[in-house]
Amino acid sequence: MRSKLNNSRLLIYSHDSFGLGHLRRCRTIAHELVDRYKGLSVLIITGSPIIGRFDFKARVDFIRIPGVIKLHNGEYTSLGLLIDLADTLALRESIILNTSKVFKPDIFLVDKEPGGLKDEVVSTLEYFKDTDTQCILGLRDVMDSPALLKKEWQKKNVMPLLENLYDELWVYGPAEVSNPLKGLDIKQMVTDKTLFGGYLPRQLPQKIDTDSINFPERPYILVTPGGGGDGIEMIDWVLRAYESDPSLMPALFVLGPFMPATERNDFLRRAEELPHVDALTFSNHLEHLMFEAEAVIAMGGYNTFCEILSFDKPAMILPRTQPREEQLIRARNAASIGLLSMLDLDSERATEVMVNGILNLLKQDKPSKHKLDKLLNGLDFVTDRFGELVSKE
Repeated sequence: MRSKLNNSRLLIYSHDSFGLGHLRRCRTIAHELVDRYKGLSVLIITGSPIIGRFDFKARVDFIRIPGVIKLHNGEYTSLGLLIDLADTLALRESIILNTSKVFKPDIFLVDKEPGGLKDEVVSTLEYFKDTDTQCILGLRDVMDSPALLKKEWQKKNVMPLLENLYDELWVYGPAEVSNPLKGLDIKQMVTDKTLFGGYLPRQLPQKIDTDSINFPERPYILVTPGGGGDGIEMIDWVLRAYESDPSLMPALFVLGPFMPATERNDFLRRAEELPHVDALTFSNHLEHLMFEAEAVIAMGGYNTFCEILSFDKPAMILPRTQPREEQLIRARNAASIGLLSMLDLDSERATEVMVNGILNLLKQDKPSKHKLDKLLNGLDFVTDRFGELVSKE
């Protein structure tokens, strides 16, 4: 059922210096909201270099701010411009602030990073403090281990932002499964304005020409490391299993657009030599590819996890542990209640272990053996709460 909030506006910020997770989460929320509210316009501000490769619904648009990328030493550098990082950040902050002043959103939704990249949204949050715009911080079910997140947020001086500049915090996950703020020293005022929804369910995009999607012409397992920038060890381990055992169910590898070119080309070459393996670099129809798959092998980022539950696929997760423990914590929580299985990427990654893991995956129960209705109500929560807040203005 669609309802009307006349001329309402939502501004979403997603720093997206690397990977696909933040952008895909924001896009899902934006699409659900414009479906519910026909008078709503959504503008997404992002640093993602590949946002233009995604389709967006009517009344959803985006502004791409100059990109930055995180180096192996943890520092950032400009992605596409031959200018100092300080100048790139100043450009980004100026675009965010001036866009906010002109767009005048009813709600400013910040994804995951309270102050934005290098505090670039703090000036915008401060500007909105004296306006009618309400500022919301959206958080994943798991951010990191409490010890690491506490250290990070102390360094970034996050608590004053949560206490003074945000009106609400929305957690995209059920409180009974995981609380991203657990173990932190937070004041009661922050706890009081923290609201929990469920995971964000996914649906197959409509009006898609499925003939243009490169589906394998046989049952297959989907293997995806998400953006792919940190998926080299995972892909190599799974691919070795297929090289060693031609009897395994065929697989489709989607390597990810951020996988380094040298490793990506090597994986594509190795896959080409295997009759039971297909491989491609990127697909903006990953939902359809997962929906048609018999099972999924993935690294366990937030969006992939939501899709596994939504499309009810047996899954084996190989979570990363660096630079965050987010995927590991989420996988352990899910495995402990039987939603999926997992293997340790920090192990010796023996080929026979992966072969056995794939064979067991095909015998695994689907997630729907467990009651998922209360886990997957995150979009209903977001759309309902958005309507409540805007209607009060």
